[in-house]
Amino acid sequence: MIRRDKLIILGQWILLGSLVGVLCGAASALFLWLLELATDFRGGHEQIVFTLPIAGLLIGWFYERFGQPIKGGSDLILDTVHERGPEIPLRMAPMALIGTVLTHLFGGSAGREGTAVQMGASLSDWVSHRLRVGPRMRRQLLAAGAAGGFGSVFGTPIAGAIFGLEFLVRGRLVYDALVPALIASIIGDMTTRALGIGHTVYPVVPFVPLTLLLLLKWLVFAAAVALVTAVFIELTHRLKKVGQQRIPRLSSRMALGGLLVVLLWQIVGTSDYLGLGVPMIVRAFDDPNFPVYAFALKLLFTAITLGAGFLGGEVTPLFFIGAALGAALAHLLGVPIALAAGVGLAAVFAAAANAPLALSIMAVELLGAAVFPHVVIVAALAYVLSGHRSIYPAQRLLRGPDQSRLVAVRDYRPSAPPHEVEADGGASGTHSVNDEPAPSELVAVSDPPSSRASLLESASPSPDPP
Repeated sequence: MIRRDKLIILGQWILLGSLVGVLCGAASALFLWLLELATDFRGGHEQIVFTLPIAGLLIGWFYERFGQPIKGGSDLILDTVHERGPEIPLRMAPMALIGTVLTHLFGGSAGREGTAVQMGASLSDWVSHRLRVGPRMRRQLLAAGAAGGFGSVFGTPIAGAIFGLEFLVRGRLVYDALVPALIASIIGDMTTRALGIGHTVYPVVPFVPLTLLLLLKWLVFAAAVALVTAVFIELTHRLKKVGQQRIPRLSSRMALGGLLVVLLWQIVGTSDYLGLGVPMIVRAFDDPNFPVYAFALKLLFTAITLGAGFLGGEVTPLFFIGAALGAALAHLLGVPIALAAGVGLAAVFAAAANAPLALSIMAVELLGAAVFPHVVIVAALAYVLSGHRSIYPAQRLLRGPDQSRLVAVRDYRPSAPPHEVEADGGASGTHSVNDEPAPSELVAVSDPPSSRASLLESASPSPDPP
């Protein structure tokens, strides 16, 4: 028989998850509507791209003046989850929305998932503090907010729920937040659609049987995906780090970055690499003459845009890079172009965000079930081959001899022994998993609930509610 306390917690998850989902869905609907307006306006008035440096100067000044408490972006959310940080300022939602829309309006190459996740998490944390929920429920709702934002902005509710659990700790699913994340993502997607917002329809990938030869081809494909992913992550982070060292003012960095994007745009002679680039993604599935260098140009445009400090996410540009890379590799490996583009679309972001499961499911939601075995293989291999990298520097790794300590990716040094990494990480990078039992200390299902560690606090695999 189900205990009464479990029913109470389930009821709380359903009610709060639904509330968070409605907020996330409404925010994503507004965001997608404004983003479409900005993209359409830029398409009809391309001269506006010449003013991207001025837009960067003004956006940077505004963030310097009012955005200091939220400058961490998605990393602030991850740090808050793991370190029980203070309330995420509600201003993150409107500022991320406006900053991203302006980035796209003036021609920056960026995505939308970062904005959706930040809006969802800040709104869910606002709910948590208004309702005065406990620390554990608060962390569960933060994961739900991230899931609701991701699922609603792409129209992929199941992938959104898994992403909210998978991106917190590399190589671990935070099952403790499964129910609220799933509810928030599903309700968020339903809310966005109910408000009249549609999503891009991608081509359905044809069925291709899995053979030994194709498996070998996928291994080569995954190595290429991992290499391109590593280049994107390292270049973006390097540009950001060098820019901060050489040019302290955010407004000046964004102005310079905007100027570089404009110059690159003029050199290339096409607007295909500005903004989201969705038409190019769709084209990669069936155009035999798709430019083989397109993935490299989109990578460069996006790294400069995000490295300079412009607002937006990485998902859609990485979809572009992955689909374009897949189209190029299709000719070399003799793989159907639609299948290669679809697998590449999901696998690049899977490796970049350390979320192979979420992106494999997302590929099914976007491209159909025929892609599933292929994308799982490539996403898993690329995830392993890309190493301890992440587009989210605050994403945690499990370290230490018993895998009981969490280390931020930004503080990970592969050349240092585990005890040195732990000693150098500091309060923001490395810590004990809240003094809970290590993942290696297994607890029997028959033990009382009080003896079980929370997964959000220990990253240990237990799907049971508290």
